[in-house]
Amino acid sequence: METVTSAREMKARCRAWRAQGLSVGLVPTMGYLHRGHGSLVERSLAENSRTAVSVFVNPSQFGPGEDLEAYPRDPARDSAFLKALGANVLFMPKAAEMYPPGFSTLVEAPALAARLCGASRPGHFRGVCTVVLKLLNIAAPDRAYFGLKDAQQFFILRRMARDLDLDVAMVPCPTVREDDGLAMSSRNSYLTPDERRAAPLLRRALLAAEGYLQGGGRDLEKARALVLETLASDPRFEAEYVEAVSTCDLQPAAEACGETLIAAAARLGRARLIDNVIFDPAGGARRPAGR
Repeated sequence: METVTSAREMKARCRAWRAQGLSVGLVPTMGYLHRGHGSLVERSLAENSRTAVSVFVNPSQFGPGEDLEAYPRDPARDSAFLKALGANVLFMPKAAEMYPPGFSTLVEAPALAARLCGASRPGHFRGVCTVVLKLLNIAAPDRAYFGLKDAQQFFILRRMARDLDLDVAMVPCPTVREDDGLAMSSRNSYLTPDERRAAPLLRRALLAAEGYLQGGGRDLEKARALVLETLASDPRFEAEYVEAVSTCDLQPAAEACGETLIAAAARLGRARLIDNVIFDPAGGARRPAGR
């Protein structure tokens, strides 16, 4: 596996693959990799001739007072992890490479970013869209892979790709979980041992809402209330939001009459946990299709 730090060199590598008629998959990450990231890499390896993985802690998606400096990093471990999986190239640029002096262009999808995580993290998805568009332009992959733990992020990036006529399939991949149901996340490293044992409550809260919907309930306010009621059983949890929105426009819905995202964010100690369920009354819980 090669490690590349220059956008120009990364472009050249991917361009050479395409000239040989090889398909390219891209897995964008912020590093501190875990089995959830590994599942994205494995899917890309299965569906493409070559797989590129980016590791870049993107400063433009962190707001004032957020954890940019504290965000966990271990580039040596990440490199060994990806080499063992069989990735072909690791793109690990510095911030100055991605945002050189004079950089001033930003990309956003404001209608989809206004709610959920976007409400408490203004500018976050603008940073995500900007850096992912740059990565897609650098690698020009056939497919790009994203985990559905960050479901709002996926729906925003899929809309960006459609709106800007990008020639890439945006591929959603199921959330990978620990044995007790906690969604894998680099930020789980912030949890103390006691908090880690409590953390799966967020998953159980969302499953309560999903069970209500699968049982025939359609009142999304009641589904939200089930999530909040479950979280309230542990005073260490501070719910940031629980929302039920349509997956097509991320706008609030009163009834589950189409594919619906029930998403939640909660603070537990230093950690901000997010998770979700996606429910389709025509077929129950499922994941959305890619582009």
